[in-house]
Amino acid sequence: MHRLERLLRPRSIAVFGGVQAAAVVRQSLMMGFSGDIWPVHPSKDEVAGVRAYRSVGELPDAPDAAFVGVNRHLTLDVVRELGERGAGGAVCFAAGFLETGDYDEDGERLQQELLDAAGAMPIIGPNCYGLINYADGALLWPDQHGGIRLAEGGRGVAIVTQSSNIAINMTMQKRGLPVAYVMTAGNQAQTGLSEMALGLIEDDRVSALGLHIEGFDSASGFERLAARARELGKPVVAMKVGRSEQARAATISHTASLAGSDAASDAFLKRLGIARVDTIPSFLEALKLVHAAGPLRGHRLSSMSCSGGEASVMADSAEGRRVYFPALTEAHRAQVKSTLGPLVAVANPLDYHTFIWNNEPAMTAAFTAMVSGGFDLNMLVIDFPRGDRCSDADWFPTLRAFEAALRTNSAKGAIVASLPENLPEEYCADLIARGIVPLCGIAEAIDAAEAAASIGEAWVAGAAPAVADKTGSCERCAGRTSDEAEAKAMLAAHGLPVPPGRHASNPDEAVAAARALGFPVALKALGLAHKSEHGAVKLDLRDGEAVRVAAESLAGLGTGLYVERMVSGGVAELIVGITRDPLFGPVMTIGSGGVLVELLKDSATLLLPARRGDVEAALRGLKLFPLLDGYRGRPKADLDAALDAVLAIAAFAVTEAETIEELDINPLIVCGEGQGAWIADALLVAGEVPAASHRESHRKIGAEQPCPM
Repeated sequence: MHRLERLLRPRSIAVFGGVQAAAVVRQSLMMGFSGDIWPVHPSKDEVAGVRAYRSVGELPDAPDAAFVGVNRHLTLDVVRELGERGAGGAVCFAAGFLETGDYDEDGERLQQELLDAAGAMPIIGPNCYGLINYADGALLWPDQHGGIRLAEGGRGVAIVTQSSNIAINMTMQKRGLPVAYVMTAGNQAQTGLSEMALGLIEDDRVSALGLHIEGFDSASGFERLAARARELGKPVVAMKVGRSEQARAATISHTASLAGSDAASDAFLKRLGIARVDTIPSFLEALKLVHAAGPLRGHRLSSMSCSGGEASVMADSAEGRRVYFPALTEAHRAQVKSTLGPLVAVANPLDYHTFIWNNEPAMTAAFTAMVSGGFDLNMLVIDFPRGDRCSDADWFPTLRAFEAALRTNSAKGAIVASLPENLPEEYCADLIARGIVPLCGIAEAIDAAEAAASIGEAWVAGAAPAVADKTGSCERCAGRTSDEAEAKAMLAAHGLPVPPGRHASNPDEAVAAARALGFPVALKALGLAHKSEHGAVKLDLRDGEAVRVAAESLAGLGTGLYVERMVSGGVAELIVGITRDPLFGPVMTIGSGGVLVELLKDSATLLLPARRGDVEAALRGLKLFPLLDGYRGRPKADLDAALDAVLAIAAFAVTEAETIEELDINPLIVCGEGQGAWIADALLVAGEVPAASHRESHRKIGAEQPCPM
């Protein structure tokens, strides 16, 4: 039994406090809770018409759940007594604990005392509203809400949020989303959001899980949650706030500016197979879709409407998204056209015109033909007229025709109202029962489809390995930045593809090094970040005199010179960077490299360790990828070598995770097919660099012959 079982699904509830406690009693009674309710009050004989007890000790038994609605100081005493009595858990309503920060010097101390008082007894909060269990009618909730009791034998979604006000607002939705639980996390002093969610999904009456996340309580906790949700076949949708983070720690690398904490969060959720959406309406619509239809098998959509305007809006709504409206094959187009006549231009999205409106057999034939295309989700755009001024009688033949088309093709389908208010809530339950998902809003419907498709894709791919849990700080690191020569020596020692190079202190040494390496060479000033901005890189030097002139021009820049065999035959330049996230460990960014990296912002973020398929998918998702794939007749890049190099960099980062703070490889030059990929520049922020000579490593990853130099 999950440790929160008694708290989440109680048969007895104890309630402490004044106004809030009375509200909890009333809400549970109104919802038809069949268990015992035991108010506790030092002076009142009854609370909201229910007999009150004077203390925890007077209660008939140890309660399964308790709502503690007293001030923060009394909360400590009540929680301690409940724990000693053997209660199943408590919701702590009071504020004034750790969330007060520097404004209240007692907050941190009181939160620790609360943990001590609770001992092994689960507590939710403090600083939260608590729990609504619509399945059993048990409400540890001190306010109004807009939900209804879950029907006997019914299923609904469970929602966990870190905001009590957002929780209240979500209960007021009129979108037809069946809800089994709503829970608020508060400060998560003892029980984190991921553990609450784990307790909720064990209920057979929960169909899917929605999480509003401000911060992750535990990476490993979310990994356990995602694994269990997948085992149970219960999709998880998250609304993670933080995309608009205004300030990030100053860094000296390109990588950290691309991979902020939100990028890492996004990568983490994707890795777990948890769909992410950005708005509350999309959150609710995505939950509704996965509740009623489950994850989607792919990203292919169809759309039907009796308006060219609606068809155009639907087409535009998928622009730039992973979900899309594929063109119909000639055979499929002919099949659909045979049901609509010569005046209708058949396409996807389809405007079937009003010629067949209210002709149920004709609509059934047209819809059945369209849906037969094997789409992952079929959408019918339909807005109901106002019930107070108009009649919607003619809309139901359209629904029956769509239902028949879905049933004939064993297909998934949704109706989409362009305006949420044009889909009456009272129709939604019946639509779901008929196998039609009612979605409110075109943009929200596309968000929901993309979320459901991402979950389906992740479930097919299988679970990713746990993130590299090496997040502890390293006292040796102290932000020491290795110059390029040191960084490349460390990378070469781990077998990474580094061109041969040598350190030089003056022009004469630079010329000698160039002759030993072989022309052409590159010459760089060491000890500078963003060398190109300082004019500290000289390329394609083809003789000793050119090297000497370049070396003299770099005098006074940096801490020395680095001569390196020139890489030629490059097809594209990548950036591969590593930062250390305090929660997720090493985070890798892959993107378009070179001097315009921050301007282009063409990148993907992965957590480590990464699978080869994940890295390839990240590369293929870049705007740069057509260059790697032989854009307009250009040479194709050595994609296998690029993948091998990136995976080797990732393995190095995991191995050295306790030492590396940042690693910035820009560019990784990817040469033509069979010619490899090479690290042309590297910046490393770490602790002690292993004693390694600036070896002339010719080892190359992913090809038999070195890239021409």
